[in-house]
Amino acid sequence: MKKTVFFFVILLFLFIPFLQAGNNDGEIDKILFSAESLFKAMKEKNYPTIWTFLSVKSKNTIVDDVLKAEEKIGRKYTKEDIGKDFVAGNQLSRSYWSSYLEKFNPDSVLEESKWEIGKIEKDKAEIAIRYRKSEGPATLKMFREKEKWMVGLEETFRSSRR
Repeated sequence: MKKTVFFFVILLFLFIPFLQAGNNDGEIDKILFSAESLFKAMKEKNYPTIWTFLSVKSKNTIVDDVLKAEEKIGRKYTKEDIGKDFVAGNQLSRSYWSSYLEKFNPDSVLEESKWEIGKIEKDKAEIAIRYRKSEGPATLKMFREKEKWMVGLEETFRSSRR
């Protein structure tokens, strides 16, 4: 009896890494799906869909930036108004993303870059994206929010834009 239990415990420890690897593959697929979906939505200029793949922090940063820009030119909006505009893909959203996409070509990520999954933690992950003309990769930050992987667009690129 003791040998059987011992044998079972040994087998269990041998198979745990395989079970975890299988779970990790599913997470990798989800992470890559969210990131790719964001860049495809950008390419298609599907502004409401872009918004659905952004992290809460990225959304809040964008809303704050738009609010400040609109206040500078004398327009009065609330954060809630701006958030609703981005959800619906209305005028403020179209203006913001059109300007963004004048400087960023999603094809550079989708078609001209190599993607490599980086570290994956419980609620954070990284994707190394190496553009064919760059010396080093950009590390795209991903965050699990409400059981869905979201792209930390601002968390990734904010410091390089300022």
